[in-house]
Amino acid sequence: MPPEPRKGRGAVTNLQGRYEVDQREAFDDGWQQLPGEEEGGAPALRTQVFEERAKSILTRNQSPDIPFSVSLNPYRGCEHGCIYCFARPTHSYLGLSPGLDFESRIYAKVNAPELLTRELSKPAYEPEPIALGVNTDAWQPVDRDLRLTRGVIEVLAERQHPFAAITKSSLIERDLDLLVPMAQRQQFMAAITITTLDADIARTLEPRAATPSRRLRTIRTLAQAGIPVGVSIAPVIPFVTEPDMERVLEACAEAGATSASYIVLRLPWEVAPLFRQWLAAHFPQRADRVMSRVRDMRGGKDYDASFSQRMKGTGLWADLLKQRFQQAVKRLGLDARPQGILDMSAFVGAKVAREKPQLDLF
Repeated sequence: MPPEPRKGRGAVTNLQGRYEVDQREAFDDGWQQLPGEEEGGAPALRTQVFEERAKSILTRNQSPDIPFSVSLNPYRGCEHGCIYCFARPTHSYLGLSPGLDFESRIYAKVNAPELLTRELSKPAYEPEPIALGVNTDAWQPVDRDLRLTRGVIEVLAERQHPFAAITKSSLIERDLDLLVPMAQRQQFMAAITITTLDADIARTLEPRAATPSRRLRTIRTLAQAGIPVGVSIAPVIPFVTEPDMERVLEACAEAGATSASYIVLRLPWEVAPLFRQWLAAHFPQRADRVMSRVRDMRGGKDYDASFSQRMKGTGLWADLLKQRFQQAVKRLGLDARPQGILDMSAFVGAKVAREKPQLDLF
């Protein structure tokens, strides 16, 4: 029997991370109902937030298929619980599960604004666009109280440092007072991820993210405020979200999006078994069909990590998907390329530190 899904959670198990030494196996002797467990259902799982004082805050990469080289993530783990999240395996480095732990044990980098200020004040720092919220959603639910993301944006706004953000959360609207002036100076642009317009699918696929209709409203709000906003259809899941692709693009264009991108489902490391568990729990009748199509686009494997293939896949079905996407964005006018509009010229860096005499000693 497939594992029972948990209400409000994407993963259905706490699959062991690849670095864990001890082996665990769940066993129910049938004698006791766990606290918070409803009859016939899995026990409730509360989110725990742990404070972390990070040593660094900017992450750099040289991946040829990623349109940015610097990123910032105020959190580890993400409460949105998207079952397909490629960042899930990062929780294995903490000795935790990429499954339920990833979405219920969140690590908050409480010194993120402080670290960013220090980084931008280095005399040798060379500004380039920062991508906010890549391995974790910067506006996930815990940020309503912690406000770490707002603190980071305040630093970026003060230094007039350009950045781009991607999110599934309507909480980004909270920070419009900072984002709008930056967009007016060509220092900010946004992307909203929408995988499907089907609220029932979204409820299990990305259980604690904003609903698809709410995300469309966020696109409209950002666009009307003058912020360049695109849509990211990521991931495209065959026979689950893939049939919805053109409808998503049409709805986003109508809401005011000016650009679009897509990524085919990626299943690195522990994401593959977690996703197969999710399919078995929610789409058992089409699970084999979905995985067969995924393998068709991944050279017969669940995943191919090579730079030339990991984002779009290969083969007949990947080519057909690419053609569908290209035709739709051209028809809808979503083929703009906003990546080149961010203006670096106003960045205020080390000279701010020199204006403070006490820092001259260092």
